[in-house]
Amino acid sequence: MNLVERVQAILLKPKATWPVIEGEPDDIAGLYKNYLVYLAGVSSLAAFIGFSLIGTGMMGIHFRVPILAGLANMVVGFVLTLVMIYVLALVANALAPSFGGQKDMGKAFKLVAYGATAGLLGGVFNLLPALSMLGLLAALYSIYLLYTGVPVMMKVPEGKALGFTAVLIVCGIVASIVVMTVGSLFSGGAGMMMGGASAPAGDVSIKVPGSEVTINTAQLEEAAKKMEEASKQMEAAQAKGDSEAAGKALGEMMGAAMGSGQGGQPFAPDALQAYVPAKLAGMERTAIEARSDSAMGMTFSSVTSEFRNDAGRVEVKVQDIGAMPALMMAMGAWAQSTVSRETQDEVEKVYKKDGVAFKEEYRKDGSSAEMSMMLANGVLIEVSGDNVNIDGVRAAMNALDVKGLSGLQRQK
Repeated sequence: MNLVERVQAILLKPKATWPVIEGEPDDIAGLYKNYLVYLAGVSSLAAFIGFSLIGTGMMGIHFRVPILAGLANMVVGFVLTLVMIYVLALVANALAPSFGGQKDMGKAFKLVAYGATAGLLGGVFNLLPALSMLGLLAALYSIYLLYTGVPVMMKVPEGKALGFTAVLIVCGIVASIVVMTVGSLFSGGAGMMMGGASAPAGDVSIKVPGSEVTINTAQLEEAAKKMEEASKQMEAAQAKGDSEAAGKALGEMMGAAMGSGQGGQPFAPDALQAYVPAKLAGMERTAIEARSDSAMGMTFSSVTSEFRNDAGRVEVKVQDIGAMPALMMAMGAWAQSTVSRETQDEVEKVYKKDGVAFKEEYRKDGSSAEMSMMLANGVLIEVSGDNVNIDGVRAAMNALDVKGLSGLQRQK
């Protein structure tokens, strides 16, 4: 495995790369030695240089973490990052049967290790602390990498991949909090400085090439209050030995961390299914599944349907990701970009038409094609075809009642 080539492949072509990874030997030690230590090392070193050598400023005050504390924080952060990846792999392996998947520790480790690539590389932005927020965007892309890898690595049905990924994300948030807390012990609390500051009033916009992300600070403050209250309830329940109440409070706390409910109530599966026809572009519907999954205070709705004829097969997925701003920012990050990429065999395009974002990926030989549409109300439509070219996939997308889906109004 060439490190640079693998990083490029998993970041730029995750859906094509996961089957390759799945077929490789399950070598946990080798992954640590040849892949993770480099990515985690770059992230930790960048944080040391940024916060201890360059420093950061706020309101006219310049601050640098002392060199010795910064070195200790770098080492501890590096080690805990590697430990966290293994712990999350254990969680992924344990969760798989609950979502209809298969337990396989080797593949679970590969899922988390390669899925974390974007987040680990995002640590490079810590070289300039003023840009460290951009690392958050990279971490959000890691959520998408995990989501695309779950069906391949853990054999979780695609209809359940979203719920599986969400639970894994929650566990990642908890693990990240632990890393930050332990790291702050060695940096005199500098790593927690942002957490202790009051959120500025109004919205904060972060501009990066090709996109702009707006963060509603009032919603962040509301979520923080909910997390604090849920944390107190969990501690009280644990003190009484009430494990059921403690588990419920934990779910509420994690749901608040992910912004559950901030985007409104999720659409009911039946509401989404009503817009999936029995026939699509000359193909008969052969299977359909509408489901609503709840996990850790979060609810997800989706509809997956299959259409076939003698020539090929098309799968249509309609997912509601708009009820959770963090999830929508992660899975819909591509909608903020414009892409035109073409090789000898493949084409990838991201564009907007009439205010709606589209993404197309297809092989020129017509063997496979995918098309995604992100609606303003947070509904994500994905159409993929086997032995169907991009024209066939476009025809299938056009045959859906997109106008009806766009008109769904979310209740607060």
